[in-house]
Amino acid sequence: MKIRPITMNDYKYVLNWSTDEVFCHANGWQMDRKPEELYDWWLNQVYTSSIEFVRLGIEHEGRLIGYGDLADMKNHTAELGIAIGDSTLWGQGIGTKAAAELMEYGLKKFGITTYMAETHENNKRSRKMLEKVGFQETSRNGKEEYLGEDVRLIQYRLKKCNGLL
Repeated sequence: MKIRPITMNDYKYVLNWSTDEVFCHANGWQMDRKPEELYDWWLNQVYTSSIEFVRLGIEHEGRLIGYGDLADMKNHTAELGIAIGDSTLWGQGIGTKAAAELMEYGLKKFGITTYMAETHENNKRSRKMLEKVGFQETSRNGKEEYLGEDVRLIQYRLKKCNGLL
């Protein structure tokens, strides 16, 4: 598993994810998106850059299986997000490894020392992943629909000591 820049060659994998009902429901993706619409969205993901946001691909066994985000980057802080697009790989620790690598990348490339994250209360895999890499729950504010249910959101934080994970 490795973290790398996303490319237009990855579109075929993204198109496959868009037909995976489990992935779409878990990540708020609309089902049955037209391939052209999805292509335009991916084009924007690949070629739009920002000083406050970066999206990197998660590659496993030579193919893109997901992506990781560092968002709202400022003052050595960023929000971390991980999405494993191939739902058959969920629960195998790949997200945990990707999160750790993405945070290491954020530290080296942007000097990020504090990471924030948020997940749904009933998303046990996401909660386990965050806690495994060292995140601590800070609050439970807000509600949002997740998998057809209105659930509480849990906020997390990880502060690195002396730049070490």
